[in-house]
Amino acid sequence: MIQAIFYKEWIKTRWYLLLATLFMIGISGYCMLRVNRAIALQGADHLWIVMVQKDAIFIDLLQFVPLLIGILLAVVQFFPEMQRKCLKLTLHLPYSQKKMIMSMLAFGVLTLTACLAAGLVVMGVYLPQHFTGQLVRHILLSAAPWFLAGMAGYLLFSWICLEPAWKRRVPNLIVAVLVLRVYFLAPAAEAYNDFLPWLALYTLLTASLSWISVTRFKAGKQD
Repeated sequence: MIQAIFYKEWIKTRWYLLLATLFMIGISGYCMLRVNRAIALQGADHLWIVMVQKDAIFIDLLQFVPLLIGILLAVVQFFPEMQRKCLKLTLHLPYSQKKMIMSMLAFGVLTLTACLAAGLVVMGVYLPQHFTGQLVRHILLSAAPWFLAGMAGYLLFSWICLEPAWKRRVPNLIVAVLVLRVYFLAPAAEAYNDFLPWLALYTLLTASLSWISVTRFKAGKQD
C-alpha cells in the first residue's frame, strides 16, 4: 500500500519536482559561478580572508530558496486534492488513515530532501576545489538552517493545505510564519551549530500538525 501511495503522490508532483530540482541546481550553480568570478578577480586567498574576518559564506542567494521549494511542494501536493475533495476518497481506502497521511508526508520529505540535496552536490563538488575542508564545512553548516526551513515550510504548509476550513487556515498561516521565523533569527555564520539537532527535531515534530487538519476534515469541519 505504501508503494501505491508513493506512486500516487509521484504522479501528482513529478513535474513540479523536476522543475524544482533543476531550479535548485541552477541557483546553486549560479552561486558557484559568482564565487568563481570573485576568485578570478581577487584570488582565493582574498576570499579566505573575507570568510574568516567577516563570516561571509558567498551563497546568500540560497537563503530562502529551500523554503520556497518546500512551500510550493506542499501546495502542489495537497491543495488540488483538497479542492477536488479527493482526500475523502483516499481516507476510505482499506488502510490505516494515520499511516496513509504519514506516508504522503514521508513522500514529500524524501523527495524534497533529494531535490535540496542536488544543490548540495553542486556545492560539494565545486567548493573543495578552492576552499579547505574547514571552510567548506563553515559554508554548509551556515546554510543548514535554511535547508531545515525548507522541510519545516513543507510540513507547515501541508498542515495549512489539509485544513478544511478557510477561516482556520488564516491563523494557521500566522503560526507557520512565526515558526519559520525561528530559522532566520540569527544571520551570523554557524550561529545555529549548537542548536541544529534540536532544530531538526523541532522540524520533524511539525509533521504531527497535519493530522490535526485531517481529524477536522474527518469530523466534517468546513466553512
